[in-house]
Amino acid sequence: MINIPSVQEKPFQIGKHVMDNRVVLAPMAGICNSAFRLTVKEFGAGLVYAEMISDKAINFRNEKTMGMLYIDERENPLSLQIFGGDKDNLVQAAKYVDKHTPADIIDINMGCPVNKIIKCEAGAKLLLDPNKIYEMVAAVVDAVDKPVSVKMRIGWDDARVFAVENAQAAERAGASAIAMHGRTRVQMYEGKANWDILKEVKENISIPFMANGDVETPQDAQRILEHTGADGVMIGRAALGNPWMIYRTVQYLETGILHEEPGLREKMDVCLLHFERLMELKGEHVAVREMRKHTAWYLKGVRGNGIIRNAINQAETKQELVMLLNGIVSEHEELEHMEREASKIEIS
Repeated sequence: MINIPSVQEKPFQIGKHVMDNRVVLAPMAGICNSAFRLTVKEFGAGLVYAEMISDKAINFRNEKTMGMLYIDERENPLSLQIFGGDKDNLVQAAKYVDKHTPADIIDINMGCPVNKIIKCEAGAKLLLDPNKIYEMVAAVVDAVDKPVSVKMRIGWDDARVFAVENAQAAERAGASAIAMHGRTRVQMYEGKANWDILKEVKENISIPFMANGDVETPQDAQRILEHTGADGVMIGRAALGNPWMIYRTVQYLETGILHEEPGLREKMDVCLLHFERLMELKGEHVAVREMRKHTAWYLKGVRGNGIIRNAINQAETKQELVMLLNGIVSEHEELEHMEREASKIEIS
């Protein structure tokens, strides 16, 4: 066992909500619905974020959007993320979330880099104007009872990195916590996350801070916490098809022990559990289609997964998908058995 500095010395708390640990599931659009969040939560996440939801869609009571607001009580503590570029619309949506959902925290997205969101004057577009950040956050904080947090990026591009100013603006406006991804909007998900800027932000604010970006292993999580001094580590893409990343990170930070990766049978068991929950949430027809991308992530690193994925992408029913996933495990275990037998013959 290695000797690691304690990252559990003080509680990680947002408002009145004290987290069990410092490992946080990042909000990921099209991914972080209740089925995925609950599965990750059961692997030990201290806090989970819901996928971002449009303020206007909430205000129009769009049927699909109302479904996105569903929260299983086992997920808490949970942060529900909203986005928008107009203060009045954002406040109206925040009020609805405040009064009509069991979310513990309301998060404002100020980091999404995609054009569709930027054109709404929302997401990362707000990074260009610390004054507007202050105005938007202050208005929401004033209107709701739940604590408000903000998810940001470090800046728009290399020439406009207002990370400290933006974080301080959100804090002055009454935000209870800030999460920040160490890339600019222009970088999207390319290049490297700048942990030095995240460290600078942490040193210049007094509210809880979650560091995000390039955390692919439990060791990365330890390094980003040590490097930045952050209160929490936010994990996104590394948890896709891999909720064990959350469990292994929690255990590593608390004990210094690095647990092994799961075997294929365990992976497929959890994949099927995730699928069952998705069917309960969205029905068989939608769930089968959405699980196609998830199964690709669960199967990452499995031999011959390209052929398997092609078959899964043709699946239309629960029966077909379950049969394919169970078949993968049977074939894999049979192959492993044959290889073991062959090695015995070689040795003898």
